[in-house]
Amino acid sequence: MTQSITFTVQPGGHLRGEARVPGDKSISHRSIMLGSLAEGITHVSGFLEGEDALATLRSFQAMGVEIEGPINGNVTIHGVGLDGLTAPKDPLYLGNSGTSMRLLCGLLAGQKFDAVLTGDESLSGRPMKRVIDPLSQMGAVIESADQGRAPLTIRGQAGLHGIHYDMPIASAQVKSCLLLAGLYAEGVTSVVEPAPTRDHTERMLVGFSYPVKKEGSQVSISRQVKLTATDIDVPSDISSAAFFLVGASIAPDSDLTLKHVGVNPTRTGIIDILKLMGADIELSNQRTVGGEPVADIRVQSAQLKGIAIPENLVALAIDEFPVIFVAAACAEGETVLTGAKELRVKESDRIQVMADGLKTLGVNAKPTEDGMIIQGGVIGGGKVISHHDHRIAMAFAIAGLRANDAILIDDCANVNTSFPGFVTLASQLGLDISSEEKV
Repeated sequence: MTQSITFTVQPGGHLRGEARVPGDKSISHRSIMLGSLAEGITHVSGFLEGEDALATLRSFQAMGVEIEGPINGNVTIHGVGLDGLTAPKDPLYLGNSGTSMRLLCGLLAGQKFDAVLTGDESLSGRPMKRVIDPLSQMGAVIESADQGRAPLTIRGQAGLHGIHYDMPIASAQVKSCLLLAGLYAEGVTSVVEPAPTRDHTERMLVGFSYPVKKEGSQVSISRQVKLTATDIDVPSDISSAAFFLVGASIAPDSDLTLKHVGVNPTRTGIIDILKLMGADIELSNQRTVGGEPVADIRVQSAQLKGIAIPENLVALAIDEFPVIFVAAACAEGETVLTGAKELRVKESDRIQVMADGLKTLGVNAKPTEDGMIIQGGVIGGGKVISHHDHRIAMAFAIAGLRANDAILIDDCANVNTSFPGFVTLASQLGLDISSEEKV
């Protein structure tokens, strides 16, 4: 990417009003994948028009699926059936999207054609052995660069077989990858997870009339005849809402309502953690839309206090920790996170990058191997680097609400991967933020 974007946030402000943040990234990815493999036409509304989800959409177009849109979040997918994909002429470029790459590995492992998956510099550094190894046990043939990194070449295999896999680490992407491969495998594919992770794939398979068996921490799938097209209304992404949940909690005189937010119990760790810290958050208008629980969330400012974050909530809030660290910096006392080693292999090393940035702003933040220890106190101003990580950039923007001087954030172009329009919406709600593009 030739452009670089810098955010400048002036100190102070509060968040007030009502907003609907963009659609859920996880559900947007999966709606394209399953809609493409279904028989019939799938209509999606609320689709996230961010770079990551669009990378998935373009990949399926490259494999012969007719997809119209997105227009204002509306996408129409003309499904080609489980065996209807065709070989892409060129490598499939997935940008910054780990979800696209890991899930497509599973889905492509059972096709009859070869495909190459590539990504940007950040994605090419992320660990893919965690999906390559179990897929190889199923009979997949996947060639990679050093240490299992992208680019990945997936050889067409008409002979996957189901396996029973105990996942060494809790990862929704690994689980989803193997379930998608299970659509093409002989026999039963079952995955056991060490801790609960997001279950959007399982819920959506059921939405497409495809049977999934869940027993305790084990999920199983076997080859069936077909997926049947359905309509999907994508709820707002709780990972995007998280920035405003924290912002309204830490900024005095805030009162904010976020509409139609997905509150899938495998994703609400952020709400549980903030409530343990003393946040004033209430859910209303709770309902189920397309198999996914949805609610309106009202948050008002509160004095947060430091806590030891329960390890059983870590996997349920794994993407929200950059902004949880900002909440901790504004809380009274000490916040301790353990059991979150996974944060070191996200779009950036989120433990180190957040600790470095918080220290720049004068916060006492000590990184540990699997977490962080943060003493709440005063946030100053300064220049922080997001290392091209969208969630780091937005977390430091929210810190401006409690800073006593301006914060400059470099490398913010990737915010468009998950939250296009972040600066505009944050400004409307009361954050003093501007964005400058340099080529």
